Amino acid sequence: MDFMRRTGAGRLSEVVGPATLGFDRLMRGLGLYRLAEASLDYLTPEVRALLDAYAEGVNAFIAAPGGPWPPEFQLLGTEPEPWRPADSLVWGRLMAFQLSSNWPDEVRRLQLAERLTPAQIDSLWPAYPPDGPVTLTPPTGPRRASRAAPPGASDARAAAVARTPRPDRGAAAPTTPLLGEPLPWSWAPKDASNLWVLDGARTVTGRPILANDPHLPLEAPGQWYLARIETPALTLAGATAPGVPHLVVGHNGHIAWGFTTTHADTQDLFVERLSADRPGHYDTPDGPRPFEVREEVIAVRGQAPVVLTVRATRHGPVFSDLRPGLAETLPEGQVLALAWPALRADDRTAEAVYRLNRARGWPDFLAAMERFDAPVQNVAYADTAGTIGFVTAGRVPLREAGDGRVPVPGWSGGHDWRGSIPFAELPQVANPPGGRIVNANNRVVDGTYPHLIAADWPDPYRARRIALVLDALDKATVEDSLALQQDAVSLAARRLLPLLLRHSLPESEQVARARALLAEWDHRMARGRPEPLIFQAWLAALNEAVLADELNGAFPSYQRAKADLLVAVLTERTEWCDDITTHATETCDQLIGTALSATLKEIEARFGPDIGDWRWGEAHVARFPHPVLRHIPVIGDWLEFAVEADGGFYTVNRGGPRLDGPPDSRFEDRHGPGFRAVYDLANLDESRFMIATGQSGNPLSAHYGSLASRWRDGDYLKLDGAGTEPRYRLTLDPG
Repeated sequence: MDFMRRTGAGRLSEVVGPATLGFDRLMRGLGLYRLAEASLDYLTPEVRALLDAYAEGVNAFIAAPGGPWPPEFQLLGTEPEPWRPADSLVWGRLMAFQLSSNWPDEVRRLQLAERLTPAQIDSLWPAYPPDGPVTLTPPTGPRRASRAAPPGASDARAAAVARTPRPDRGAAAPTTPLLGEPLPWSWAPKDASNLWVLDGARTVTGRPILANDPHLPLEAPGQWYLARIETPALTLAGATAPGVPHLVVGHNGHIAWGFTTTHADTQDLFVERLSADRPGHYDTPDGPRPFEVREEVIAVRGQAPVVLTVRATRHGPVFSDLRPGLAETLPEGQVLALAWPALRADDRTAEAVYRLNRARGWPDFLAAMERFDAPVQNVAYADTAGTIGFVTAGRVPLREAGDGRVPVPGWSGGHDWRGSIPFAELPQVANPPGGRIVNANNRVVDGTYPHLIAADWPDPYRARRIALVLDALDKATVEDSLALQQDAVSLAARRLLPLLLRHSLPESEQVARARALLAEWDHRMARGRPEPLIFQAWLAALNEAVLADELNGAFPSYQRAKADLLVAVLTERTEWCDDITTHATETCDQLIGTALSATLKEIEARFGPDIGDWRWGEAHVARFPHPVLRHIPVIGDWLEFAVEADGGFYTVNRGGPRLDGPPDSRFEDRHGPGFRAVYDLANLDESRFMIATGQSGNPLSAHYGSLASRWRDGDYLKLDGAGTEPRYRLTLDPG
């Protein structure tokens, strides 16, 4: 709780030291804590009273005599400060930052324009497949002809990304930093999640089943805390987040709900032009306007304080002042400002969650979601009466022009925002035909939807797999959904391997053995098998061989899984296989074979010569570092624990492997379902839950990391308030 609020307030460095100074600069510049304080004025008295009561309870605990503080405080020589209501609200701002960050892709496109053509840049973000699953199909609301982007968007994109020609063949490309210093892993934009809902006609009980597993960075203490809360007025069961006086995901005895990230494009970078005649001003359609300026003083342990000058424009804070390296991407006399709905003071998301905890039916649920502002989320719904539903909630900007993919001029007003999509026009449905709803961050609406939610969507492999499994069931059980959450079949491997194995490969015993194994593989990313390790390493090596020559210094920031891109390269865009740094013309056949040979040598050097001894789990280890203390030598390693894990980028049981870093840490599982839940609306006490870590954040506790092996093995808990006698009980008596 303490480090969460310090993170949001940009106050980590005063206890950790200079290692977190870059992140503190970013948080201070965005002003997330200032905004959390300001949003208190927009909440109802009921929500304010709840926040005040929660703060009083925390402070009573802090003030009460007791044992020593947890190790983090002792190691750093600090004690927790009194808790304030804004401390609880800043958690939502931090989640919005983590789940909304598409600004890096805008910067990547801007910087890649220095060496690639617009067509090449477009191919790095493949279009959503025409046959890809869409969560809501018509009718879902008002229908009219739609467009991928408003008029003038293509011209604006071309002007932004086509600035210089591709380098000559064989020329050495400049190596430049991309996006500045890295963000802490916890706040890197790598979010994903799954949800599905079945109505009673598709289940053995005749009542709905809802499944949800939000995917976030794996760390300890974890993001989630399991809780069952009973009061005279309501019963809640599910997961809360430490520091937040609400149930974030769960059920309340009447309804159950779950979240996935929409991947709506809610962040735009505006190129602001400094006024030529008036220092301290920037150009607007109405003439020069002064920057809003404030100073932030950042305390740094062991060093002098750092004074940060924060500038803001009518679009938002000057982002290029906050991220080293961004200013170098622009001509002299220009800066980048960030527009983002989560930087508004009038955010009512806390009230939305308060109402969600108390909703008794679909109308209450809709009334709650109308107040959900940031981040934009897909919210699944089911109730004990049999209704199922789905809503995309949050502020999605309406643009005058442009599709949000690249930075746009801010001085003309031609790309300004004109409000947000009205809640009534956001995607939503109740009791859809077919009786099921599936979303795994895939496209929410089809091309008939009248507004632009996003120009880019994540790949559809997980959503397609979920739909295939559910549609093969006759009458589903809770156990079917539990098994599906553990499903490790990679449809990306099923799509890619035939394209790879049809090519001629180098002749060697190792290659022949690997080829035979992959040809017979069932595409399950099982931790006890060698095939997932060979496939993932081959995919990473081929991705680098295809892209590194064109991207050069920009490649490290693009070193990620892109199965859909490789499918396009191997079927349509084979020119990417040519290495532009040589005078020869390389083919995909050559790159595929060379990448496999290099992959096998790398794995052999790490795990020995016998392919039969190779295991995915030995490389794909789920590690749980401390989000802050991992930066401190020895201490960070002492706090960390780990388990081998199934899954990969494209499996329902997602285990996002690390692709960068030293060879001995490549493919570690860094991102996945820290919380899983399956809700049985026939008897909500039969619902199942699991978190990835443990119920304690204290490394000296027996409950720190105690659930990791059970989480890995697909075990679940009930939060039914019955069963065996509890080991610990907390009773709060207001009298």
